[in-house]
Parts: sequence; structure tokens; C-alpha cells
Amino acid sequence: MQVTVYGLWHLGSVTAACLAEAGHSVVGLDPDTGTIANLQANRPPVDEPGLAALVAEQQKAGRLRFMTSAAEAIPSAEVVWVCFDTPVDANDNADVQWVRDRLEDIASHLQPGTLVLISSQVPVGFGARLAADWAHRGVRVACSPENLRLGQALDCFRRPDRIVIGCESPDRDKLTRLLSLFGGERVWMSVASAEMTKHAVNAFLATSVAFINELARICEVVGADAKEVERGLKSESRIGPRAYLSPGAAFAGGTLARDIGFLLELAQAHNRPAHLFQGVRASNECQKNWLREQLSSIPAGATVAVLGLTYKPGTDTLRRSGSVELCQWLLARGVKVRAHDPAVKAGAEELAGVELTESAESALRGADVGVLATPWPEYRTLTPAQVRRAMKRPRVIDPTHFLSAGLASDPNISYIAAGRAA
Repeated sequence: MQVTVYGLWHLGSVTAACLAEAGHSVVGLDPDTGTIANLQANRPPVDEPGLAALVAEQQKAGRLRFMTSAAEAIPSAEVVWVCFDTPVDANDNADVQWVRDRLEDIASHLQPGTLVLISSQVPVGFGARLAADWAHRGVRVACSPENLRLGQALDCFRRPDRIVIGCESPDRDKLTRLLSLFGGERVWMSVASAEMTKHAVNAFLATSVAFINELARICEVVGADAKEVERGLKSESRIGPRAYLSPGAAFAGGTLARDIGFLLELAQAHNRPAHLFQGVRASNECQKNWLREQLSSIPAGATVAVLGLTYKPGTDTLRRSGSVELCQWLLARGVKVRAHDPAVKAGAEELAGVELTESAESALRGADVGVLATPWPEYRTLTPAQVRRAMKRPRVIDPTHFLSAGLASDPNISYIAAGRAA
């Protein structure tokens, strides 16, 4: 099939490369000339494992091209797959109009019969409004919510658990052909239900995170261990071992918070109560302060070693990273910040004032406190002996218990984790 993927950050570049790998003729379209130039040189905008090699392979095979010209990319497309990342501000408010504006940029080039498939994060009702506004163009609108995970995106796209697809009945055959080589169950529904499913999944995950973190805060003061409680929860058959229940950091990055925001806005607009979602947002805001509370007694001039800077392990993106926010907060208090991350190089604007080191051990050397901020697998190789040698008075704060197997039992290391009594 002839497919144009519109919007080429993480979701779009993965989608374009995987569709080309499946044999489709794919054009990646983005208005940003720098993004296009980098992709043409096999440099994706996010360091996703295997993506650069796949982009190079598919460009060489002639199945994948990148361009900025909508006039060239849109008219021949059977499907235009919209993959822009919806911008959010510092308060997790989504700029949905920005996505709509990008769609209006290509509207005049759309041909009757084209299917516009939206995976950008938009509120329920977006697709219906777009379809109504574009009815005179003879195009159709469908929705397949984004379901990728940074660091595992290629596997998620190639072998999904399931694919949620919201569309009208006449469009099922086209979408079945488009996705025929990808695994997973097809879950067909209306466009509005697919949009709401995305909100519902992320709101459920956000609620789970807020639930276990709130429980962990109580565990800390009553002598219980939240990790042991987690095992108790997951052994309950009605909950299960894969439940999103692990005490630690607040959810960050905008994805979960964006859908909580969408649901709160929808509830307010339609005069419906949303006490649970209001509580989830408030609880998560409280949890964001957990690390800062542990570090509040650190005096100006002291040194904090921060291990991990990216939003998640397996990627190089710093956007919406809780670790970066922590570094900036420490620097504003006059604390020296020394950090390490296996995917981050010097020069990032967000890290002005942060001293980057070549290893985790060198970051810890001479530090007053060490903070495990992003759980890169490499950090599990840190031994108690290395920590004791490197630090003045070994004190490690590890919100997610990531290093507990190696460090928690050493009596010479002060080890602090969420939900664990001091």
C-alpha cells in the first residue's frame, strides 16, 4: 500500500520504518527540515534500539523516503497515518490545536477516498469533529491509539499484544491489509471508543501508580515494606503479576498525565464528577516531592550524584524527564550535581550546570548522596564495595528499589527506597 506517515518524532519514525519493513511503500512527512535531513542520513530523532539500522535498511531497499513537501507526499497516499506527538506544557496541558493545525496544513492535498488514521494523543471527539469538517473532501477518519514503549518500540510495533482500531465498517478491509503482517488481536470499535480507550488505559495505569505510591508513603511510617506488599498484591489472582504496581517515582513524561487531563476536561465540560481522577492527579503531585523531601536537608555546596538522566532507560530523550527536573531543583538550591547516563552526552541545554562523568562510580566519587534516578540495567553492576570506596559516607536514595538486591543489606550503606521504613 501507499502510506504517508505524518509527524516523525518517536512514534512516527518507528511507524514509518516498520510499515516499510512489512512491504508497504512509505513516505515519512514532517515540516521540520532538520528532522528530515537527519532521517535521510539514518539518524532518528530518538535513540531507539535498532531503529537507525532499520531506517537505513528500508531507505536502501527503496521502500522508505522522507520529505517535507505535503504536495508531493499526500496526494498518492491510500492512508495518511498521523503520528505527531501532542505537545504538553509544564502543567501537562495538551496543545491539541497544534495537531489540528498540522492537519489543516495538508488538507488541500488530500484526495477523495484517502483514509486519515490518527495515532496522535487527542481527546475523544477529535476524530468526529475532523470527519465532519472534512466531509466535503471525501476523506475518512479512523483512530488507532499509540501503544509504544520507549526502548522497546520496534518489538511493540511488530508484535503487539493487541491493536485497538476505531473506524467505520467500510474501512476495515483497508486497515486489515495495512496491518496484516503485524501480530496481536485486532480490537475493532468506533472512533470515539478507540479515543476513549487510550484515555482509559493511561488513566488506569496512572491510578495504579498513584495507588501503590500512596500506599508506600504509609508503609514508610508503620514499619511495612511496600515491595513485600507489592508481592502480596500481585499474587492475588484478581490483580495478577503484571499489574502496574511498583512503589517508586511519580509518573512523568506527560503521557499518563495528559490523559488524566483529557478526562478531567471532558468531565468538566459535560458536568460530570471526576473525583477519582482529581485524586490521582493530586496524589501524583504529592509523590513528585518524595525525592525532594529525602534531599531537603542537603546543604548548599554539597554534592549529589545522579545516576540516569533520560526519561526512561533505552532512550536518549531528556524531554519531560523527572531526573532532569531533579537536577535543576538541586542546582537552584546551590547543590553541586554530578551525573552519569549511558545515553547522554555533554552539551544538552537542559543539563547546564550539571557535571557529566564517564561512569556511575566516578559520579559517586566524593558525593554526599547518590540518587538512582533512571533505572539503566548497567547500574545493577554497582557493588557495595564500589559504593563504599567512592562515597564519603555512603548514602543512596533509590525510589524504585532498583539496586536493593546489591545494596539494601549492606550495613555500611544508608539505603533509602520508597515505601521502606528508614
